[in-house]
Amino acid sequence: MLEVRDLHKAYGRHQVLRGVSLAVRPGTIHALIGANGAGKTTLINCLYGLETGFTGTVGVGATYGAVRDCTGLVPYEPYFYPRLTGREYVAFCLQARRRPVPELRGWNQLLDLPLDQYADEYSAGMKKKLALLAVLVQDFAYLILDEPFNGLDLEANLLLKEILKRLRDRGTGLLLTSHILSTLTEVADEASVLVGGRVQRHYAATEFGTLEADLLAALHGEKLAQLRTLL
Repeated sequence: MLEVRDLHKAYGRHQVLRGVSLAVRPGTIHALIGANGAGKTTLINCLYGLETGFTGTVGVGATYGAVRDCTGLVPYEPYFYPRLTGREYVAFCLQARRRPVPELRGWNQLLDLPLDQYADEYSAGMKKKLALLAVLVQDFAYLILDEPFNGLDLEANLLLKEILKRLRDRGTGLLLTSHILSTLTEVADEASVLVGGRVQRHYAATEFGTLEADLLAALHGEKLAQLRTLL
């Protein structure tokens, strides 16, 4: 199980994460929900070892082994070196982990990428799919996907949702963020709502019916009162 326990992270006097705890179980999709500035990306960066200077515990399993050894990450804005083709980018990612580069044809029949073109010239949606391809071919036990639907068109969104469901059914544990609440609730088995650097509440899929109303009240309680005076 991929776990975060009592995680605190601050930048100077600004406290970004305040005692966050959550767990991603194998064979489940866990949604991380929150407004901009809630701390979602900071939490992911701490979990994956891209941030230091935090307190708390992150890891996999009872011994809290290294997350990166068994976890793939698709960041919110993947970075691509200039003058590197899509195919070379995937090879670079696998070689960095000392893994053999597999045949990409099957996966690319799904994702439909111009792998022999320079990756930094791709559209936003194509870049997201390329970053996804680089983790899909590595057979990780866990995946962390920060806004994976961002930049994708309708066709690619539908395909990605099906890929995520099949990964879950195969036993992969997934942690997802998205600003599209309906997309998360369609695929997730559970969710954690992050407000002001704290997990306000964990939800099981059977409780998703109240999630939107609860989130609206938490984020816009005062504005809702004003709205009632206007409409």
